[in-house]
Amino acid sequence: MARPIRETPILFGEDARRFEERMKQVRRETPEERERRLANYRLAIKMLEKGKQKQ
Repeated sequence: MARPIRETPILFGEDARRFEERMKQVRRETPEERERRLANYRLAIKMLEKGKQKQ
């Protein structure tokens, strides 16, 4: 049987401020990083599709 999911912690004070500031920062990725990420995504989708075909 599955274990229950714990509650999500709530951030207060300085931790909350740091978290918000970090979420506002936009992450940039190079074209090479983007292509690698998309290739990994396409591979994962293919693996899922092949797994469904075998069932």
